[in-house]
Amino acid sequence: MVKRWMPIALVVAAAGAAAWWLTQHHAVRTQIVLYGNVDLRQVDLAFNNSERIAAVLVQEGDRVKRGQVLARLDTSRLEPLLAQAQAAMDAQRDVVERMHHGSRPEEIAEARANVALEEADAREAARKYDRLLSVSKASGGKAVSRLDLDDAKAAADVAEARLNVNRKALALAVAGPRKEDVAQAEAQLASEEAQVALLKQELADAELRAPMDATVSSRVAEPGDMSSPQKTAFTLAITDPKWVRAYLSEPDLGRVHPGMEATVTVDAFPNRSFAGWVGFISPVAEFTPKTVETEDLRSSLVYEIRVFVKDPDDALRLGMPATVHLPLSGTAQAAQGTRP
Repeated sequence: MVKRWMPIALVVAAAGAAAWWLTQHHAVRTQIVLYGNVDLRQVDLAFNNSERIAAVLVQEGDRVKRGQVLARLDTSRLEPLLAQAQAAMDAQRDVVERMHHGSRPEEIAEARANVALEEADAREAARKYDRLLSVSKASGGKAVSRLDLDDAKAAADVAEARLNVNRKALALAVAGPRKEDVAQAEAQLASEEAQVALLKQELADAELRAPMDATVSSRVAEPGDMSSPQKTAFTLAITDPKWVRAYLSEPDLGRVHPGMEATVTVDAFPNRSFAGWVGFISPVAEFTPKTVETEDLRSSLVYEIRVFVKDPDDALRLGMPATVHLPLSGTAQAAQGTRP
């Protein structure tokens, strides 16, 4: 009886083994599973000025909004410097305005009056000299001394010179400032304005503001410390976007593309999944990092992949181990099923 059933058992076992082999060989993968860690960007903030820190307004773990003031510097020295620079700028602006407007009508009228006065003096001095010269010629030089004649000639020459000076002054008053002087005054005004702008910016930089919505990861600055552009005051963790850094094997590279939907799970929330999408696939292959927890590709070449995650509640933390599930499309499943 035993010998009779042995061939039947062997046939059944062989049939079962063949069915198992066919099932495994033609099994259709419905998803790609990757393992990685949650990653996000961090920003180190520092003051632009070297000054004493007056106040620190946030703590580690605080969520901050873009533009929110995180800390302030002591501005007791900057404010007087700004006031001084503004006064110098205003004075120079008045100089430029005066040059653009030219001479006032009253100044031109005064210059014309001076010319008229000097013309009268010059005519009188010339007539006096002419009279003395005529008398001297008529008397053969006896009625007028040589000294009086020379004094009259000198007075006429001086009056004529003064007249020429006042005529030049009138011409300058009518013409106004030289264009070179105007350009120099305008350049000086631009320099004063730049100085004021610089001090205003330094005063604005005395308040350290958050450049984006983030969470305070580290607070280094304390009241009384001396700030420096080379010294970090805060480290901010940017909570959006977040992504999982994982590694994709070369055989699966053709099945994954940017924009592909994904689902992310973490051990900390076993009953919750996070929606995401493939945002980046590295164009360069690399050896699998030792920190990647794959089962059979420790020494194979892989490609870095970033799966961005929607985390509105900020539940995921930097470095948290995560599992990425990439559902395969119908085309990819068919290709997988026919792969030898």
